[in-house]
Amino acid sequence: MSTSDNSFSRGDYWFRQLTAGATPVSGLCPSVLAADGRLQQHDVRYIAVVPDADNRYPRAARGEVGLLEGWTLAKVVNRVIDQDAGKSRKRAIVAIIDVPSQAYGRREEAFGIHQALAGAAGAYAKARLAGHPIVGLIVGKAMSGAFLAHGYQANKLIAFNDSGVMIHAMGKESAARITLRSVESLEKLAATIPPMAYDIENYATLGLLSQLMDIANPENASAEDIARVQAAVATAINEIATQGVYLGNRLGADNRASSRKVRELMRQQW
Repeated sequence: MSTSDNSFSRGDYWFRQLTAGATPVSGLCPSVLAADGRLQQHDVRYIAVVPDADNRYPRAARGEVGLLEGWTLAKVVNRVIDQDAGKSRKRAIVAIIDVPSQAYGRREEAFGIHQALAGAAGAYAKARLAGHPIVGLIVGKAMSGAFLAHGYQANKLIAFNDSGVMIHAMGKESAARITLRSVESLEKLAATIPPMAYDIENYATLGLLSQLMDIANPENASAEDIARVQAAVATAINEIATQGVYLGNRLGADNRASSRKVRELMRQQW
């Protein structure tokens, strides 16, 4: 399998690998997959957004997070919250992340894509605060509002250390237009300013990842690598139980010193 095959989706591929034997969740739009399974001693709901060539909204046909995807993500996460209400042990949620963008289009804007994506992000945050351990597994692209809606609210983020993994607020071409620079000029700046970089190594210096994993072939993984990923996710779930529901663990890196200082001053003044 190769990224040159436009029909291939890393999110779909890893969802299939991690949910073998799990029970699919029915009644969803084709571009959102969910299944309930068992990982070591944990009950887990796995969720992924995947391409749907027949999507009624063409702007979301290649794995983007659009209207249907946002509201469906909110539904499958909120169902977990409702079903586990009152339980002492909450089900874990694993967001498998390979989302190239939010869906940009006139219909999306007219029909309130901002509300759909906010609904998804809000559901993930609500689940986290309710005690559901949430792990984001970044296997491909995690771009713009799509990442904010699907995965960014996770207690822990695990990413593959691979050139096919990219995390950013917008694509290079869009960022170049917004900043009135060429792509080449933008890349030169990114070499010295980590938040502007697109490679996963620079992103890791921001302290937002709990783990960066080397996988020999993320698009055709060995049984050993699949087992390593499962073990990493299970370990993350165990650690979440001792670290609480908040996201202060993301502020430990050297590159977040200013963020820590701002929060400290805000607490002093307010």
